[in-house]
Amino acid sequence: MARYLGGLLALLFSASICGAVTIPGPISDAHRSVASELFGGSFSSLEEAYEAIRVFEILGIGNKPDVSATTCKQVVENLGSSSPVKDLFYALKVNGILKCKVNADVFKDIAVRVKATVNDASTLVDMYHSIASLVLIKDQASDVDVLLADADGIFHSIKALSQSDGRWRYSSDNPESSTFAAGLALEALAGVISLASSEIDQSRVNTVKNDILKLFDSIEKYDDGTFYFDEKFVGGREHQASLSTTSSVVRGVTTFASVISGKVNLPGNKVLGLAKFFLGIGIPGDAKDFFNQVESLALLENNRVSIPLVLSLPETVYSLSKKDQLKVRVNTVLGSAAPPLTVKIVRAFRSDAKDSAIFESKELQYDESNGIHVLEVFPDNVDVGTYVFVFEIVLHDSAGENVFATGGQIHVPIYVTGIIKVSNAEIVVLDSDLGSVETQKKLDLAGNVVVELSANHLQKLRFSFQLTTPHGHPFKPHQAFLNLKHETNHEHVFVVGNTGKKFEIILDFLGLVEKFYYLSGRYDIELTVGDAVMENSFLRPLGHVDLELPETPEKAVRLPPLPLDPYSRYGPKAEIAHIFRAPEKRPPQNLSLTFLSLTLLPFIGFLVGLLRLGVNFKNFPSSAAPATYAILFHLGIAAVLLLYVLFWLKLDLFTTLKTVGLLGVFLMFVGHRILSHLASTSSKLKSA
Repeated sequence: MARYLGGLLALLFSASICGAVTIPGPISDAHRSVASELFGGSFSSLEEAYEAIRVFEILGIGNKPDVSATTCKQVVENLGSSSPVKDLFYALKVNGILKCKVNADVFKDIAVRVKATVNDASTLVDMYHSIASLVLIKDQASDVDVLLADADGIFHSIKALSQSDGRWRYSSDNPESSTFAAGLALEALAGVISLASSEIDQSRVNTVKNDILKLFDSIEKYDDGTFYFDEKFVGGREHQASLSTTSSVVRGVTTFASVISGKVNLPGNKVLGLAKFFLGIGIPGDAKDFFNQVESLALLENNRVSIPLVLSLPETVYSLSKKDQLKVRVNTVLGSAAPPLTVKIVRAFRSDAKDSAIFESKELQYDESNGIHVLEVFPDNVDVGTYVFVFEIVLHDSAGENVFATGGQIHVPIYVTGIIKVSNAEIVVLDSDLGSVETQKKLDLAGNVVVELSANHLQKLRFSFQLTTPHGHPFKPHQAFLNLKHETNHEHVFVVGNTGKKFEIILDFLGLVEKFYYLSGRYDIELTVGDAVMENSFLRPLGHVDLELPETPEKAVRLPPLPLDPYSRYGPKAEIAHIFRAPEKRPPQNLSLTFLSLTLLPFIGFLVGLLRLGVNFKNFPSSAAPATYAILFHLGIAAVLLLYVLFWLKLDLFTTLKTVGLLGVFLMFVGHRILSHLASTSSKLKSA
């Protein structure tokens, strides 16, 4: 059990370091690998095709699947037919990337039809698809007239759906508001501005800017500075997850900011928090979620609001014994190089002492060849332990503060590990009364340790040792256990206490006789010491002690059974040998055949009786319908007799009852028909 305990401790300590903190980095090759798997097949719609092609375009994947021929064929078919506006929208989206061969007249026809749809649209979704389609036509066919004559009216129609909290309604008939709809509305308004034949009133644009600020006032936040938008269930519409809702808002805000004069003044920490949200979710396994993540990051990479710079650490665990260097990277969300900047450590403190800084204001050296900022050597007062380093990004060009979002001071947990020195270990057997030393042995826990001790219930066992860090400071591990295991495999685990400068435990055997169930004999001694930042955590046998305890009293607690190995239930089970009851003695075969013959005698008598009476078909109906019912009636009776035979041979009772029920209903119907016909015929003969 102790060996399992030691292995479990080592696993938990490793997991506590690896899973303690995750600093999300920019888009990496792992995203590109997953993209090839998610979007490598065929596409059931142009929407899926656009998402795949757009993801490959953003990530710069060269070996993307060649879908141009088949996809362009779908694009041309959709654009040349009277497809719904949503299908036209995605066809134009795909065409904007693939540059399919589309006749110029097709764009003109679509523009006329979509303009009419804009004027007649009653829902936000219809207006969004229509306006976005016109914007796409404007980019792909500059000679086509897509300008909106009544841009002010359309702008007002969309703005009328806005709410006081920055959210939007999907239609005037729906009183519920939606954050997801706010993203669609902002993107649609951006389209109206770019399609307006005359400039939109600036006061209306400023009103929408205020709506954006109100929307960001309701943004959700995690403790690590991550920001995101959440959606509520809206008027029976499908619930939108946080990822799709946040993606919709990012798409709407960045698109709106790109077409207006001036700037949308959003706090840089919230823009950076949105980037942390998209990067912090890892790599989605769903194609739609993957597209939303990648496209949102691409919009944040190049926008007129604020471009987030991501500070990431390749490692958050550093070893003093290996003299590891602290390395920091600063990139954009897609991994592009950041502008000239300096990374500073504002201060560093132990996680359990936030008010006392270990060191302050230290600038990292920039390694231009690798594009990383490095702290080559940790200060001497950084010892083994858990710390929080507070980083700050300082741009060399002060004007860049209006372009980039650095996030202010960034708190990052750092683990500093090292080899802990174990010294002054000794184990002593003491007399209980006088406290004099009976046996004393020094232990070298760094080497092989085997001690042989003997004691009785009137004595005590004292074990002590010291732990020091690489810098000579006392070290207190998370766990320190002393395990005594009897030769019957019953074991007892004791926590080794810390007295300040050393760890010590005293076992008074007189007070432990009941805990030991009065079991005399040999007890193996093992020591377990472990910590998340201790590189040499160990489980080490120390030897054994022959313990002599008094005899078991009559009323003493009985020795419990040994606990079962939890893994034993997964092993092979014992073979079960079935002993079947011997079959009962059966009668001779001749006797059975005789009784079978006797059971057939009534049937034979029935046949003889028919022959003696003289069977005739005088009353058998001659017309088609009654004759059919008569034949079906006799066939039904024959089927019932056959069913009895099958029940005797193979069928079970329930199957037989269900079948005979169906046959009974059939016989009642056809029997009633044929008997009614015979009765009618008989009455006619009597009346004649």
